[in-house]
Amino acid sequence: MQRKAYVSGVAAFLVALLAGCTGGSGGGGATDDANPGEAGTASVVAQPGKYRTLPGPCSAVSHDTLDSLLPGIKQIADADQQEKAYEGDAALAFDNDRKAGCRWKVDSTAASDRLMVDFERVVSYDNSVSDDTQAQELFAEKETAADLPEPTSSDSDSSSSSSSGSTPSASASSSPTAGASSSASVSPSGSESASSSAAPANLQPRTLDDLGDEAFLDDALSGSGSTARQRTVTVVFRTSNVIVTIEYEEQPAAVGVVPDSEEMQDRARNLAAQLADTLGG
Repeated sequence: MQRKAYVSGVAAFLVALLAGCTGGSGGGGATDDANPGEAGTASVVAQPGKYRTLPGPCSAVSHDTLDSLLPGIKQIADADQQEKAYEGDAALAFDNDRKAGCRWKVDSTAASDRLMVDFERVVSYDNSVSDDTQAQELFAEKETAADLPEPTSSDSDSSSSSSSGSTPSASASSSPTAGASSSASVSPSGSESASSSAAPANLQPRTLDDLGDEAFLDDALSGSGSTARQRTVTVVFRTSNVIVTIEYEEQPAAVGVVPDSEEMQDRARNLAAQLADTLGG
C-alpha cells in the first residue's frame, strides 16, 4: 500500500511538472513581448508598387502630339507610309509589363526628328524593400548619370514661374540659338549641355517639380558650327514604381541651323504630362 501511495505521488508530481512545462510553452507570448522588434521585423513585408502592368508606349502617344513632335509626318504623301510612321516601332522586350518602348523617326525638308518613349516598371525582389523604394534608387542613378548643373536662385525662381503657368521670356525664344552658344559646357559624351552661360535658367538641364513624384530634364547640343547641330531633350519622371523616359532629337537639314531649345523642351514636357495622365499619376 505504501508503494502504491509512493507511485501515485510520483505520478502526481510528473503531471504537475508536465503541466508547468506546457504552460511555459503556451506562454511564449511573454517572451515575444520582451523582444517585440524581432518578431515584428520578421513579419513585415514591403508593399508592392502601385502599377502591375504598363500601357503600350506606341499607342500612348496621340497623332496630334506626334504631329507636333515630328512635323515631317504630315508631309508624307502616301497614306500607308504615313500610318506606319504614326504607329512607330516597338522595342523588343521579354515582358511588356516590365519594360516597353517605342521609337519614331521622321524626316522632313527642314529637319530629321526622332522620338523615343520608354516605360519601366520596377519590381523589388527583396521583401524588405518596396517597389517604390527600388524605383527611387533607380531614378536617382539616372539623375546622377545626367550630371545636372547645380541649381541657382534663378533656377528656383524660374521653376516657380513655370509651375504657375508662365512661359519663358520672349528674349529666350526670339533667338534661333536659344539654349546654345560656343561657351556651352561639354558633357562627357562630347555634347554640349545648356549651361548657365549659354541659356536662361528656365532652359537649363534641371529637376522638375510639377511632373510625377520626381522628374528631371536634360538638354544637350552636339556638333559644331561647320556641321548640322543635333539637339537632344530628355525628360525622365517617376510615378510610384514606374519610370518613364522620353528622348526627343532634332537635327536640321541645313548646316548652321540650331534646333530651338525652348520649343523642343515644351514639346517634350507636354508629352511627359500626357503620359503621366495616362498612368494616372
